[in-house]
Amino acid sequence: MTSAGTGQTTRDAAAAAGPGPALGVDLSARMIELARRLAAEEGTGNVSFEQADAQIYPFPAGSFDVAISRTGTMFFGDPAAAFANIGRALRPGGRLVMLVWQGPGPNEWVRELSGALAAGRDLPAPPPGAPGPFSLADPGRTRTLLASAGFSGVTLDALHEPMWFGSDPDDAHRFVLGLMGWMLDGLDDTGRERALDALSATVTAHASSAGITFASGAWLIRALRATGGTR
Repeated sequence: MTSAGTGQTTRDAAAAAGPGPALGVDLSARMIELARRLAAEEGTGNVSFEQADAQIYPFPAGSFDVAISRTGTMFFGDPAAAFANIGRALRPGGRLVMLVWQGPGPNEWVRELSGALAAGRDLPAPPPGAPGPFSLADPGRTRTLLASAGFSGVTLDALHEPMWFGSDPDDAHRFVLGLMGWMLDGLDDTGRERALDALSATVTAHASSAGITFASGAWLIRALRATGGTR
């Protein structure tokens, strides 16, 4: 079982599983539609996708060996309910593996790109633990959440790698606007022009022979479903 998005992680899991099945779930109908189309184009036959909320979806109990998420679980509205539901879907001793962002400090891409698009505005940070990129950044909180959902053996390994945003500044500019363009909402024409100019300058400053890259920091989190079951 994976968090689907457009299905790359699920297709990778299906390839690793061989003949075993892989299920991807996502709230977005458009994401699921694209994931199904890409899987069909690649001829991946042991994968399926469901538009579903992992917090409440009735997964068959004890039917999965592993649950995987790549930067998806940080957006759970009720993470305690979501992890408990995922835990029930895993067999005893089944694994949870997820990649989540560390805080803003190691994530240069968030700081610099959001700073550019803020256009001088003082935009408040979300409250600690609120759904968003950094909701699982605190190791202590994450350990507590997973333990309360019936997981044990929780480990967090820090990863620091360059994050690639495009082959050149124009490519990166388009990608960032697709990812974070909502930050332009509320700006007048002058503010919007200022933000776009700042974004162009920021991505250009990060150009290299490898493309446009920014520093990033993530946690690779692993946990086991307790053999006594989840709450």
